[in-house]
Amino acid sequence: MTATFSLVVTPSATRLSDTERAERMNNLSFGRVFTDHMVLIAYRDGAWQQGEIKAYGPLSLEPAASALHYGQAIFEGFKAFAQPDGSVKTFRPEANGARFNRSAKRLAMPEIPVELFLTAADELIALDRAWVPQNIGESLYLRPLMIATDPFLGVRPASEYLFVLIASPAGAYFPKGVNPVSVWISEDYVRAAPGGTGEAKCAGNYAASLVAQAQAQEKGCDQVVWLDAVQREYIEEMGGMNLFFVYQEEGKTVIVTPELTGTLLPGITRRSLLELAKDLGFEAREGKITVQQWRDDIDAGRMTEVFACGTAAVITPVGEVKANGFEMRIHNGENGPVSMALRAALLAIQHGTAPDNHAWMHTVC
Repeated sequence: MTATFSLVVTPSATRLSDTERAERMNNLSFGRVFTDHMVLIAYRDGAWQQGEIKAYGPLSLEPAASALHYGQAIFEGFKAFAQPDGSVKTFRPEANGARFNRSAKRLAMPEIPVELFLTAADELIALDRAWVPQNIGESLYLRPLMIATDPFLGVRPASEYLFVLIASPAGAYFPKGVNPVSVWISEDYVRAAPGGTGEAKCAGNYAASLVAQAQAQEKGCDQVVWLDAVQREYIEEMGGMNLFFVYQEEGKTVIVTPELTGTLLPGITRRSLLELAKDLGFEAREGKITVQQWRDDIDAGRMTEVFACGTAAVITPVGEVKANGFEMRIHNGENGPVSMALRAALLAIQHGTAPDNHAWMHTVC
């Protein structure tokens, strides 16, 4: 029998008026504006406690909280979309819940029941439904996170944790339209090594990536591309996004993405595109691609497009690649038809303008 969960709701006494909320939601960017409420669920004595929804606001932590010293902190990200019939649906939230628990397990943190994860999201969205943007390309972004709160300086897994869920209305990631980005292939830094935390969505991975991202910007590029930590020749990810390479082979369109080796984040958008590609008549594969192969296949015309994917931007085309000793342009620095077809197809499912044949959308309210 499936467990049922409920949260204690204490409505905010300072909820914004319709006018104030409309002002906050005008010209939305990403991750700057937050809804009226948040979810808090504590873990102690070996069990998850009664959760609550309360007014969005600061958290109170002891200076000795383990997360501040030893980095036991994980997070997720998924979206809720307004539908043509007036309902609100989230995209594959159960997959995010499952990945959240894989990250928790890797960092010696307690897993949260996926049903509780979904309930927390559903109830927060329903309460703050007015914050869900209505336009295509816009969404309500959900950010679940968990931190260790045990006030103890010994190096061991904490015994107390806090699950937090906040929501942020997000505008179109590319308000001026989708444009290809330039990337720098990092040879000085690696994102993750075998046996490390590469496949976990933990805070430390992102902190460690910032210096390489800054280097990419110094080189005149928008993003960094990571190589494997051992041989420093296999392509892994772009920033915090998964990469895809588009090939034209014997009259067929084939999309290829680096295979999951334990050092790459198993993206949910990545997984969805591998399935969606087949719906559009493309072949989809996972494999390994070296920097030299990338160069050779572009020069030979076999590889015609490259794009990155993730929750926030959906699909981001790559138009220029730079590294020590070479530069190359992809698809003349313009958006490619395969990238744009996949992006349009995924957005159509998320916004309810195309059939959800894979049952990816979860009805909230």
